[in-house]
Amino acid sequence: MSAGQQEAAAAASTAVNPVTESGRPAPADYDAILLASFGGPEGQDDVIPFLRNVTRGRGIPDERLEEVSHHYRKNGGISPINAQNRALKAALEAELAARGIDLPVLWGNRNWAPYIPQTLQDAYDAGHRRLLMVTTSAYSSYSSCRQYREDIGVALTESGLDGKLAVDKVRQYFDHPGFVEPFIEGTAASLAKVKAELAAAGTPDAPVRVMFSTHSIPTRDAEASGRSSGEPRRFAENSAYVAQHLAVADTIMKRVAPEQEWSLVYQSRSGAPHVPWLEPDINDALAEAAAKGIRGVAVVPLGFVSDHMEVLWDLDTEAAETCAGLGLAFDRAPTPGTHQKFVRGIVDLICERTAADTIADRPAMTELGPWYDVCRPGCCANFRGTKPVIAEAGSTIGLSAAGAGS
Repeated sequence: MSAGQQEAAAAASTAVNPVTESGRPAPADYDAILLASFGGPEGQDDVIPFLRNVTRGRGIPDERLEEVSHHYRKNGGISPINAQNRALKAALEAELAARGIDLPVLWGNRNWAPYIPQTLQDAYDAGHRRLLMVTTSAYSSYSSCRQYREDIGVALTESGLDGKLAVDKVRQYFDHPGFVEPFIEGTAASLAKVKAELAAAGTPDAPVRVMFSTHSIPTRDAEASGRSSGEPRRFAENSAYVAQHLAVADTIMKRVAPEQEWSLVYQSRSGAPHVPWLEPDINDALAEAAAKGIRGVAVVPLGFVSDHMEVLWDLDTEAAETCAGLGLAFDRAPTPGTHQKFVRGIVDLICERTAADTIADRPAMTELGPWYDVCRPGCCANFRGTKPVIAEAGSTIGLSAAGAGS
């Protein structure tokens, strides 16, 4: 870790954290949980329609989409994410049942079936009137938080369900122990494997690095993350998204190997070449590390909840091939997936919000958290236009007819 990153991680906030009391509504009586995710194709015929959904409004022709579909095509046109969400849904249902909490778990996706609008309609038709949303994105940015809140807001207003079906959300859980502890375990195991491989090759003292990888996003979106009229803090690298990752990575390494060198890198860029995105790309970082004498790398997919396509392709395929070409020992740590601590942590987050099973404690493993249940006005701005949004101070979208909600 560079001196600059150490300073940024240690001083990620320059103001007293106001979040614990601010932006926290009173517990409520929810009657179902909504698990919201990105979605993915489940066969070769689904790939192009799925990519059309992902890129809607950008004017990208099918010929170009076909060019970028290869990682799905090589996996039979199937993204692992839907199966992983089914497994997470089942695990959450089992944990809720084990605690005696009678809350069904519904599931809706942004870009593939089951789609969020249909899930909301089905929920209303089944008699549900107040949902609590958990997304499969832990951090703060437009694509990982606000876009989900817009998806719900648009679906409610376009379907006529606004005012009839209330939808809130749990807080962003990037530094909740349930999310971080599995990464601590995985980072320690991955680092040990890399060192063992180097020792077996006769170079036990060869230098290694831990690379924490997350999804790159446009620099403009990164700088807007966490920024709003109700947020007094200044964040490391002028971005809550970056600051959150740095703070969590620093927490992990202080538990695993305080003296170990590490860095934050990015992957899965998909934007136009002229638009600045967060860097360095992991493959560029690997080449630079090798040039500086690093001989082994433990890659930790810190930005991801499960081992979906962007982990399997961008890390297990492309980054692994880069390491092989550079002669670097390589291991990739697991994502939380259905790790027992993660599942329990999600249910704890749910219980922070429920009146019947309230957990008063709001644990956070960095100084940035606990994050807001109700986002500040204009947080993580959408530069492409204004849309209806739930779970934001000042918004009435997603509140019940009686005024209940965030």
